[in-house]
Amino acid sequence: MTDQDIVEGCLQKNPKAQKALYDAFSAKMMSVCLRYAGNRNDAQDVLQEGFIKVFEKLDQFSGKGSLGGWMRMIMINTALIKIRKEKKFLHHDEITEVNDFSPHEHGVFEKLAANEIMTLVQNLPDGYRAVFNLYAVEGYSHKEIGEMLEISESTSKTQYFKAKAHLKKALQKLENTP
Repeated sequence: MTDQDIVEGCLQKNPKAQKALYDAFSAKMMSVCLRYAGNRNDAQDVLQEGFIKVFEKLDQFSGKGSLGGWMRMIMINTALIKIRKEKKFLHHDEITEVNDFSPHEHGVFEKLAANEIMTLVQNLPDGYRAVFNLYAVEGYSHKEIGEMLEISESTSKTQYFKAKAHLKKALQKLENTP
């Protein structure tokens, strides 16, 4: 079954097509949800809510671009809605000077498995994690992130700076662990 066949079947409410869509994309979408959620249970909630939205809005999929990319944006937006509802950005400080760091200066990333890196990101506080993923992984600007999360651009920069500092500290702990 092609993606187009699956979409057409889902639009006709065909349970086999719906299962095929879920089976084809659930693992990839779960990895997206895990990047934004603090734990597996929250990620599963986002995944479930996201798939509900996918099925509800599938008629809006234009066929331009990949089905997986379209679904990925729905999952990200679902996660961001959850973060905004929980007001994860209530407490922040302004950072006027940002010092960058490179994880490669420690050589730690080369020693880590993907699941260990995912765990480090998941352990970030919710606001930090969302901004880190949107900026470092998804490539959005701080201005765009501010609009998406309904925060100021400077808050986005602050959250990103603090996320990097948190990750740097976690990486240093790993480096010092025998």
